[in-house]
Amino acid sequence: MATQHSEESGRWAGLSGPELADALAVAARLPEAGRLGVAFSGGVDSAVLLAVAVRALGGDRAIGLLAVSDSLARDELALARGTADEIGAPLVEFETREGDNPAYRANDVDRCFHCKDEMFTVIDTRLVDEFGLVAVAYGENADDAARIDRPGARAATDHAVLRPLAEAGLGKRRVRALARALGLSVADKPAAPCLASRIPHGQEVTPAKLKQVEAGEEVLREWGFTDARVRHHGDIARIEVPADELGLFAEVERRDGVLRGLREAGFAYVTVDLAGLQSGAFTLQVLRRG
Repeated sequence: MATQHSEESGRWAGLSGPELADALAVAARLPEAGRLGVAFSGGVDSAVLLAVAVRALGGDRAIGLLAVSDSLARDELALARGTADEIGAPLVEFETREGDNPAYRANDVDRCFHCKDEMFTVIDTRLVDEFGLVAVAYGENADDAARIDRPGARAATDHAVLRPLAEAGLGKRRVRALARALGLSVADKPAAPCLASRIPHGQEVTPAKLKQVEAGEEVLREWGFTDARVRHHGDIARIEVPADELGLFAEVERRDGVLRGLREAGFAYVTVDLAGLQSGAFTLQVLRRG
């Protein structure tokens, strides 16, 4: 009994109070036996889920599953690899080909459904058997579950994917608090939706457009913006940055550098949205009109 208690204490070392309670609530929603696959992007939600799974189940029973495609920025791929290594979890990278699906390329409001459906289909048809998975989970949190602009959640339901964070009642604030308690370097990482989210619904998603967006956002990071979106409007790049960083464009050298970089990325015109950074702007706009 003493040995078991010691092992349990060691498993959750560094956690106390609300964060320990949240970790235990998430752990209680993981499989009791067998290996779990965690759909992993390197963002704070999936990182917390994977870190809790590794502590609760052990490194041999929890693995990260990272989907790689044209819609994943290269710096996000590198960060995801580093975060999985930091957690101490095995990471399996696999290719998805959502771009081959005409429904995905058409970029209606359900684009995310087709993307997630492709990812979970590859996991179900190949990785479950290859790695002996008894279940798959993903990092939907309780705030995400309440939003109307998350069609990818329908794909998770169709594939019987677990939602331990949401089911434990953890919203974004509590997820970030748990990430800090776990010592994760991504605890305060801004959300990083896939590159396709920068293209207005109804306009085709293409590899060329995704590369333009990725290149443009790299330019903004190089010029010191902490978070940024480059919305793709054909020849026009519409930049969104946090409202408190809009004043940075008043610096001539920075503004000229951004303009030059965005033109090199293939945009003829470059604008800055005075509304600042807007999460889910394209999808919410369409859904609210409907």
